[in-house]
Amino acid sequence: DAGCTYCFMEVSSHAIHQQRISGLNFTGGIFTNITHDHLDYHGDFKDYLNAKKAFFDGLPSHAFALTNADDKNGKVMLQNTVASKKTYGLKSVCDFRGRVMENLLDGLLLSIEGNQVWSRLIGEFNAYNLMAVYATAMMLKQEKEKVLTLMSELETAEGRFEYIRSPNGITAIIDYAHTPDALQNVLKTINAIRTGNEQLITVVGAGGDRDKAKRPIMGRIAGELSTKLILTSDNPRSEDPETIIKQMQEGVNAVDYKKLLVITNRKEAISAACALAHPGDILLIAGKGHEKYQEIKGVKHPFDDKELTEEILTKTA
Repeated sequence: DAGCTYCFMEVSSHAIHQQRISGLNFTGGIFTNITHDHLDYHGDFKDYLNAKKAFFDGLPSHAFALTNADDKNGKVMLQNTVASKKTYGLKSVCDFRGRVMENLLDGLLLSIEGNQVWSRLIGEFNAYNLMAVYATAMMLKQEKEKVLTLMSELETAEGRFEYIRSPNGITAIIDYAHTPDALQNVLKTINAIRTGNEQLITVVGAGGDRDKAKRPIMGRIAGELSTKLILTSDNPRSEDPETIIKQMQEGVNAVDYKKLLVITNRKEAISAACALAHPGDILLIAGKGHEKYQEIKGVKHPFDDKELTEEILTKTA
């Protein structure tokens, strides 16, 4: 009745493993990438990978299986599927290929099959997402010019590389990055764009009651790719936030300790980052993104990274 002709859904590894999608008939499946996550549920990476692969194994012959040719696990997803196999990418030989021509803080200029497209989305990881969108639309027989036009009109999702510019020229980026791969992606994106003369100050924590193995990895990545690093609380849930931070600290390389500050209170950590920043500097507030709360001991307290950062930067400008 609403005129909807397509339904897109994110199929989690939990949903696949628990057979919560049984009975649904998919027209296609899209693989973007797979990273270190959900190992608290799956036990190890192999089981996590196999859970994702099971979705593609179950696609019917009339469906399409679209995978990222630049991801080392992309071909794994296609090994046993009977669906029509297609690939997209930025670097490898593939069915749908794009190229990043410009990567700036206010957007991307892409070349997609000979067409130049400007997008307000930022970073190489979003270039891959845009290529997945384009390839899917082509598989669904959509009009190329219309698809490219609509892609150029897309805006950043709340809490995903969402940036704020203060009156005195400080840039703050709010991002949901809460896994090692996501954190590395966003930091590498910022470093690829920045001149190198400004500071990159990162505020990050890790969630409680979740995969503990990723904590030292995130600490190491943040230390290596930031000018200054403030480790703080995320959503500690039932855990002691200081214990989580210590586990993150264990991964920070000795050479990066001089960059490190530990401020358990997240509000105070963000305030400190804003105080340390000078005009031209870049702040990354990572881990919570769009969330409007901080979960501590079973209670969700109101907390908004973007709102707080904007408020502090405006006051201190």
